Amino acid sequence: MNISSGLWNERYKQSGYVYGTEPNLFFREQLAKLTPGRILLPCEGEGRNAVYAAQMGWKVDAFDFSEQARKKALQLAGNYEVSINYALQMVEEFEPRPDYYDVIALIYAHFLPDIRKTFHQKLVESLKPGGILLLEAFHKEQIRNTSGGPRDREMLYNETMLAEDFGCLQIFLLDKYSLNIEEGDYHKGKADIVRLVAQKG
Repeated sequence: MNISSGLWNERYKQSGYVYGTEPNLFFREQLAKLTPGRILLPCEGEGRNAVYAAQMGWKVDAFDFSEQARKKALQLAGNYEVSINYALQMVEEFEPRPDYYDVIALIYAHFLPDIRKTFHQKLVESLKPGGILLLEAFHKEQIRNTSGGPRDREMLYNETMLAEDFGCLQIFLLDKYSLNIEEGDYHKGKADIVRLVAQKG
């Protein structure tokens, strides 16, 4: 999400939801295994995952730096008659609340290496003991595909990178997948992705 806010505001200004209104499938599957509590969704965009979590009984905190994204997320929450706490914030400004969240979910939240490492450390600090971190992102091999994601390879991830960033957590799942995605107009087609499920001790 290190592209200018102007670009993202322009994208999110479209009347439709550019990544759809349905939750990410991996996010939905993983949430179904967990007891609702307090969840954080950084870089949440137009709110599809936050609204779904709220429907499932979670207390939702979310943020993004795009004002247009926040407006659409709150509109979506209103459409489904749920409440989400959605802040307008840059990743670099995020200050952790130690041992606070039951779940933190990073769904296609991409950063340059220096920002990524610091931010991921802050997220670990924000998890409660026993808390779960979920991540789905584009793999470095996604650079050869046209189904979405950053065009800067440094902002794409692999298993080694994530194992290092979250090495202090107990990792249950960390793997690469090649599959077809269908998430609105900007995530569509063959994709190489990486998924992570980890728990704070």
